[in-house]
Amino acid sequence: MNSAQAPQRLDISNPSSTPDSISRRFSVAPMMDWTTSDCRVFHRLFSDHTLLYTEMVTTGALIHGDAARHLDYHASEHPVALQLGGSNPSELAQCARMAEEWGYDEVNLNVGCPSDRVQNNMIGACLMAHPQLVAECLGEMRAAAGIPVTVKHRLGIDDLDSFEHLHQFVETVRQSGCTSFTIHARKAILQGLSPKENRDIPPLIYDHVYRIKALYPELEIIINGGIKTLAECDQHLERVDGVMIGREAYQNPWPLLSEVDQRYFGIDRPARSRMDIAEAFIPYLEQRLAEGAPLYAVAKHLLGLFHGQRGGKQFRRYLSENGHAREAGVDTFRAALALVAQD
Repeated sequence: MNSAQAPQRLDISNPSSTPDSISRRFSVAPMMDWTTSDCRVFHRLFSDHTLLYTEMVTTGALIHGDAARHLDYHASEHPVALQLGGSNPSELAQCARMAEEWGYDEVNLNVGCPSDRVQNNMIGACLMAHPQLVAECLGEMRAAAGIPVTVKHRLGIDDLDSFEHLHQFVETVRQSGCTSFTIHARKAILQGLSPKENRDIPPLIYDHVYRIKALYPELEIIINGGIKTLAECDQHLERVDGVMIGREAYQNPWPLLSEVDQRYFGIDRPARSRMDIAEAFIPYLEQRLAEGAPLYAVAKHLLGLFHGQRGGKQFRRYLSENGHAREAGVDTFRAALALVAQD
């Protein structure tokens, strides 16, 4: 992190866990309003090696807005990647350089978001209709920054949804020098479906991702979309280089994230219990409260921690009902934890 610009926070990480190079074998997807810095600190308590992504940040927000507010993060989050939204090559290059200056481990270009707001600014999935522009953007980003530059995209959009179009998109974009492609195995329907509907209604076609990997064995191909279990991850990893998990990692994190280091990174240690993870989060929570953050704004990312456990519903209800109070603090969080059965 650029300490001259970014405020320092309490470091609850193991300093030796920050890798010299990152792996994309397992990652948590960028998700708007969900994968905030608070969420990423929580997820890091499960796994030292899972690659974590920021929410998408637009180039305009960084160049013309409060860059520090968008770029600040906690030291424990490494390895962490900044996802950018934009389509102006020079602006993306400037923001990629900022990502490097702030110490991010990767910068990623969003070519998958289907919302109307970003379409109107030529951001996200609509760029799948402009592969040459995407290649130019990635080429400029690579020239500007020394950290890895990657792209995340869909299978296609609207009527541009054939495998041939996907193949041509990858063929064009790889000429930028980008070698890592994360593919959400659904197309986006830009007219008629909401962003939420675009996460569920277009069918998953994993085979199209597998075919891209077979055609381009030299590229790193990461698969994303609808993956809910580590057993499913194992199956995908027989065909591609990595898996990216989205909503399931947020809504029910423990079954997925607690075993990642042991399963995919060869780390020989037992998984932390859910309660151990909650307790380990408290020093960070105390720091955030001291900075003036409301309890619920930070602790809401833990609502899925005890999913399926006895007392899990009571934990969620107590935090939801009491975490918004002005006086809510660590004692409120501990009271919620006390409702969870200790088996």
